[in-house]
Amino acid sequence: MKRQIYTFLSVFVVILVIDQAIKYFFVSTNYQLNGEYISLVLAYNTGVAFSMFAFLAENLKFVQLALIFALFGYLLYEKKLLKSNLINFAMIFGSGISNILDRFTYGAVVDYVFWHKWFEFAIFNFADVMINISVFLIIIKNFIKKEKDE
Repeated sequence: MKRQIYTFLSVFVVILVIDQAIKYFFVSTNYQLNGEYISLVLAYNTGVAFSMFAFLAENLKFVQLALIFALFGYLLYEKKLLKSNLINFAMIFGSGISNILDRFTYGAVVDYVFWHKWFEFAIFNFADVMINISVFLIIIKNFIKKEKDE
């Protein structure tokens, strides 16, 4: 049990620190790099993905905090799900808390990766990528488990 807590906290902190360090770099330097496919440019997102729910303004950070606590509570109840996806959930929580920390620090989430080749995609950050990778891995793991069970 101690090892699992240590693993969870280690991954959580590593993701949080990496994401906050990258964001601090962009905020403090206003660094920009324009490429053919991807540009690195500072942007502040007051909403969530694709700026949805921006109308919630200051209240969005509290809604997100409530969702994080609710998910954590659910995972404490569903210990088997948490144990089987410990690293993935640590990545999700580290990323989620980092984005919420941005809302308290900057009033919005700090984004900086902008895909613009062939179509203009949303601007995103390291935490967003980690959340998507983690969710993808959880889904794949469950499909593989389901196939083995059948």
